[in-house]
Amino acid sequence: MFVGFHDDVAFRWNANRTQVLDQARGANATIVRTLVDWSKTAPTRPANPTNSFDPAYRFSDVDELVRNAQQRGLEVVITIWGTPKWANGGKTPNNVPTRVADLKNFSQAIASRYSGRFAQFPYVGRYSVWNESNLQLFLSPQFDAKGRSVGPRLYAKMYAAAYAGLKAGNRKAQVAIGSTSSHGRDKKLNGNSDTHSPGRFAQLVAAANPRLKFDAWAQHPYPTPQNLKPTQKVKWPNVTLSSLARFEQSLDKWFKRKGVRIWITEFGYETKPDGEPKGVSRAQQAAYTTQAINLAKRDPRVDMFVWFIFRDDETSVWQSGLQTRSGAAKPALARFRSAAKTVDVRNPLVRVRGGIAAPSVAVPLRELLNNSRPGDTVGITFRVFLRGKAVASGAPATTLGTDGVARFRLAGFKPAKKKTYVVRLEANTANGGRATRELTIVAG
Repeated sequence: MFVGFHDDVAFRWNANRTQVLDQARGANATIVRTLVDWSKTAPTRPANPTNSFDPAYRFSDVDELVRNAQQRGLEVVITIWGTPKWANGGKTPNNVPTRVADLKNFSQAIASRYSGRFAQFPYVGRYSVWNESNLQLFLSPQFDAKGRSVGPRLYAKMYAAAYAGLKAGNRKAQVAIGSTSSHGRDKKLNGNSDTHSPGRFAQLVAAANPRLKFDAWAQHPYPTPQNLKPTQKVKWPNVTLSSLARFEQSLDKWFKRKGVRIWITEFGYETKPDGEPKGVSRAQQAAYTTQAINLAKRDPRVDMFVWFIFRDDETSVWQSGLQTRSGAAKPALARFRSAAKTVDVRNPLVRVRGGIAAPSVAVPLRELLNNSRPGDTVGITFRVFLRGKAVASGAPATTLGTDGVARFRLAGFKPAKKKTYVVRLEANTANGGRATRELTIVAG
């Protein structure tokens, strides 16, 4: 399971961003989420909208984050959000685009830019479309003047266009739908911002287009109110961590498919001592951090868990960071580090068939692409251990994939059935790149 943070202020814009990203990596993060605001990235209409190098586009801070993440072996998931005024009749960014083709073009541009085809622009393989699309705050309208639900249908059209654009830019990209908030009212209430519950929103999206293609549903299962435990029970069709199983089964039913995957692209707890009157204590935040990650880890459908945010900042309305504004660690940081280590995808658990020689493995070596290119040769030296005793070794050569993954066989090793092995390996490139990994091999 990928585990990491979403914190654009700390990771993209603050002067000490590389130092803070180092600290996130030190907390055993394996992924960072970033919100790419279409309205700010394309403040004027591009002449060639599918070409991310059109002079109208402003990607420089995103480029830097993607490069900085790769240097540290971190993956990136990009959430596309925010309609430019030129694309929605001069309205605010939460309003839907007049022509979904404009969103498709932007999606293609960004996926192409980070497809691995262009030097100095690292590969990004995961995207989600819009942020908290069940809330008027991020997607408007949710209801029409007569109180009839329109948001899910509009979102279904937007998502289909964005998906088509992302796949045109990078056919291997994984795309998540939804990015839904944990709760909503499902009816118009005068004087209040319109909202749908995530369950009802997803059901209506599926009704609008049950054939939508997606790799995961992205969900933000915050407790409501936000100071309650991760195990909080909520009224369906609101969705928190405790109701993910029901949500997953419902998604299967609504979209007529099996095993819908879940990306938790936001979660967190604000702390009362750091400026949120309705927050939790720092000790509670620490305890809830462990509980939340463990709940996600035990759910076989959850592939990603992203904490919002890493460091508190005076410009942020959220105080859910695992560091204070000064950079001091809250108790939750150590808890996050320990929990994340148990699901580190850089050092994966690999299940193989017992009795079959030379099992194949795929090892993420993203940081080696910092000074190498996809297709470059990487030398592997590995040793296999059973209960601490070396039982096999080898030195194969392979190549780096566009996604930074090296695939090779453990030649000379034949795992016995029902045994668990540890593989320690070192990877090297001709220009001095080096990475170490530890795999756990479980033979069935």
